[in-house]
Amino acid sequence: MAGEMVRGFRRLHFVGPCVTVFGSARTPVDDPDYATAREVARSLAQMGFTIMTGGGPGIMEAANRGARDVGGVSVGCNIRLPHEQQPYAFVVMPGGFGTLDEMFEALTLIQTAKIHDFPVVVMGSRYWAPLREQLDLMVKQGTITATDLDLLCVTDDGATAVDHVQRRAVDRFGLHRRLRPRKILGEHAAWNI
Repeated sequence: MAGEMVRGFRRLHFVGPCVTVFGSARTPVDDPDYATAREVARSLAQMGFTIMTGGGPGIMEAANRGARDVGGVSVGCNIRLPHEQQPYAFVVMPGGFGTLDEMFEALTLIQTAKIHDFPVVVMGSRYWAPLREQLDLMVKQGTITATDLDLLCVTDDGATAVDHVQRRAVDRFGLHRRLRPRKILGEHAAWNI
């Protein structure tokens, strides 16, 4: 059991920069949101990001499939190891309570400077329109500031989502994909940080 834990920690430690994709486990394969999640994950994996999800069906499956489509690294896990992972962006697809919880947890970590300058892409402008109105009201009421939402991008377009991550994570942090993967203790590491 201890060996399994050590292997798990080591595996997550070396996955490199990740984009975490949140979304509903109930989204069927024929839903347009499923196709969008798969497309965005495919593009982000081609940039060299590891795609990390909760490992469930629906949107999570779509994102992991998108990464696999292009030979990217795909990780599904249902535990949090914040000191062992290196996420660089969050993509939020339409979902329910769990997705809202994960999105607001990420936004709170950004707001309180526990994590810095992480872009958050929210896919599905129509789906999230009432939430966006609530966030705008919160800015007007002074319960959050406009700068709290500076890294938030609400879009329906996969290319816009990928471009936002490119500008706000890859370019900003100077990430460069290695031409040849490096192996450390047998794990795959595909980025220079």
